[in-house]
Amino acid sequence: MATTSACPTPPTVTSNGSWDGDNPLHHALPLIILQICLVVVVTRALAFVLRPVRQPRVIAEIIGGILLGPSALGRSTRFMENVFPKHSMTVLDTLANIGLIFFLFLVGLELDIRALRRTGKGALAIALAGISLPFVLGIGTSVVLRSTIVKGTRQGPFLVFMGVALSITAFPVLARILAELKLLTTDLGRMAMSAAAVNDVAAWILLALAIALSGNGSPIVSLWVLLTGVAFVACVAVFLRPVLAWMARRSPEGEPVKESYICATLTIVLAAGFTTDAIGIHALFGAFVVGIAVPKDGPFAGVLIEKVEDLVSGLFLPLYFVSSGLKTNVATISGGRSWGLLVLVITNACVGKIVGTIIASVVAKVPIREAVTLGFLMNTKGLVELIVLNIGKDRKVLNDETFAIMVLMALFTTFITTPIVMGIYKPARRAAPYKHRTVERSDMDSELRVLACFHGSRNIPTMVNVIESSRGTRRRRLTVYAMHLMELSERSSAISMVHKARRNGLPFWNKRGNPDQMVVAFEAYRQLSAVTVRPMTAISDLDTIHEDIVTSAQQKRAALIILPFHKLQQIDGTFESIGHAYHLINQRVLHHAPCSVAILVDRGLGGTTKITSNEVSYTVAVLFFGGPDDREVLAYGTRLAEHPGIALTVLRFLPAATVDQAELAEDEACISNFRANLPSSSASDGSVKYEETAASDRAGIIAAIKNLGRCNIFIVGRSPPAVALVEKSDCPELGPVGSYLAATEFSTTASLVVIQRYDPNGDTSRLVEEVAVVHDVPDTPLSFATPESSLHDKGKGR
Repeated sequence: MATTSACPTPPTVTSNGSWDGDNPLHHALPLIILQICLVVVVTRALAFVLRPVRQPRVIAEIIGGILLGPSALGRSTRFMENVFPKHSMTVLDTLANIGLIFFLFLVGLELDIRALRRTGKGALAIALAGISLPFVLGIGTSVVLRSTIVKGTRQGPFLVFMGVALSITAFPVLARILAELKLLTTDLGRMAMSAAAVNDVAAWILLALAIALSGNGSPIVSLWVLLTGVAFVACVAVFLRPVLAWMARRSPEGEPVKESYICATLTIVLAAGFTTDAIGIHALFGAFVVGIAVPKDGPFAGVLIEKVEDLVSGLFLPLYFVSSGLKTNVATISGGRSWGLLVLVITNACVGKIVGTIIASVVAKVPIREAVTLGFLMNTKGLVELIVLNIGKDRKVLNDETFAIMVLMALFTTFITTPIVMGIYKPARRAAPYKHRTVERSDMDSELRVLACFHGSRNIPTMVNVIESSRGTRRRRLTVYAMHLMELSERSSAISMVHKARRNGLPFWNKRGNPDQMVVAFEAYRQLSAVTVRPMTAISDLDTIHEDIVTSAQQKRAALIILPFHKLQQIDGTFESIGHAYHLINQRVLHHAPCSVAILVDRGLGGTTKITSNEVSYTVAVLFFGGPDDREVLAYGTRLAEHPGIALTVLRFLPAATVDQAELAEDEACISNFRANLPSSSASDGSVKYEETAASDRAGIIAAIKNLGRCNIFIVGRSPPAVALVEKSDCPELGPVGSYLAATEFSTTASLVVIQRYDPNGDTSRLVEEVAVVHDVPDTPLSFATPESSLHDKGKGR
């Protein structure tokens, strides 16, 4: 009797629910939701674990994909049948490739063809050498593999796929590593990015060739695929680019981009992907070309990145790594021959890329240390490598063992990049030595330079009011560097922001985020006051952003750094931390600062941005216990008292008999100088008061402070010779007195400034090397400062 086999019934989209006895994992939608959640949790957990060793997230995603595949968890049949059953692979791969299409569109958006045209001969030579030698070694490696573990595969496609796989440099991953190591806008970083951009375009051309050759048709068919691919690129350049440019022109700076333009562009991306897939190249190629065609000027490209990147990079893209991981079985690499081939592939990949880059760099007269660093940077692999390998696997050019070997090669070469570059290369942070590192100085009429840092728009009104209060008289010039502290995230827009800093040196001045607050407040204040305000932006990882602050303070010869407190006041008056990382930033700056540091605890000081001087009206109290920090406090308070809207009260706590006599003499001289220089008008109108108290115990000091009455700002030293006014504090940077003044029990309306005076005999582990002569530094931290921005500043008459 004949038997007939029926095709399995495709799963339905949704389940009837567990209460109805239906298993949700037998249906497409709940299963893909579970897969996405599992993938995101695993990859983000691995990224968190690898963060201390400064690895890019792509490493965590590759490892996460391998762990979820047959190499680890996938060895459990029950796990695979329930979480990643074969019938779910079509849906998983489809979603992964849709995410990949839009991610390659983002990669194209980051590439500026005009920058490629300006690529110097050195970078071009490095790129060509970094492609040619690995490609040749890849062909040689393919010969060995074909004679051992890849017998029977077609020779032409396999040679090209191996050559492309070994010669690729991952442009997005390299950008992330360079930004993480603060090298992106150094000379080395610019050369690496230029060479990687050329390499990226060349790799896509070679990949298109490899895909065309890997078809099942005759050589004539492959030729037609290549010709129609070239025609597609030409059509995009001739017909599509003007359309995209028209939409970009109709999206001016400061205006929201129309939703219809965003929708049309994303639809064009999908249509281009369909076209190239129909041609026989790959859908990714069309999306990449459209990304390149989008104009990079204006906000249009940036808005596209912001709309797409979080959903694509956060949810869909990790699915592609899992899709690759499910095809990667490390167990297929068994025996001495297989492991020997893995070593051979890794060696050839590293030798070809690193040696080729070093030779070209030395010929281009790049110093040997920079040349070696450049070689390791150009050896970075990543997502594009996996794309090449997956296409080769899908087209039966690579078998399981070769695929696993190549994935491990990509993982190894990328993993070693960051630690090796950190070990062999550290860019010199240089600045000229300078005299005025404190507010207190003998020449009180000299210019005061302040580096005022802020995290976001909420800090700006407070900073404007503090700057206005600190301006002193018109004959005593105040220059303020307003530094926006931005975290370098995994987003593509973070890298784009760095490129913006690289181009014009004024990144946040042109920021799209919130022009009303981010731009207008500082710009209006600068125009309406005698204070010089210059914008800066530090874009860095929060663990190292203090280096940018310290370096900028040194290079700008600042006498005072003003940092916002890491806690923000809530509606009920209590403080809530914005993150422990921000707390550590302040502590690290206090430890390494080349000048005095002030921490600003805001309690409504910036409630209304007061632009003109006649609107400022504050009562300021200076608490003087003695010591260097308090002398700096008194000098700053004296400057505040010069403002017509400031009423200053200095409360001195008389020292105990056991105090150091040398310190006491300096304190007495400081107080005498303050009282002697008081204008007679200030004493007569009561705008400046001086009081003394003998209180020295905790209760007496608190009572004396409360007797001052209502004050808008209290200014205290960080380390005064006073008893601790609170039993326990989680903010040691505020000191024994500042911790009490910042407590909710004391006040919910009085802001606080805690000052630490620069100590030339303190910590010697400086982050900046002092040299006699340095070039003019633009108003951007060293990690993101470039000659272009310097020229821009000179054009402003600096």
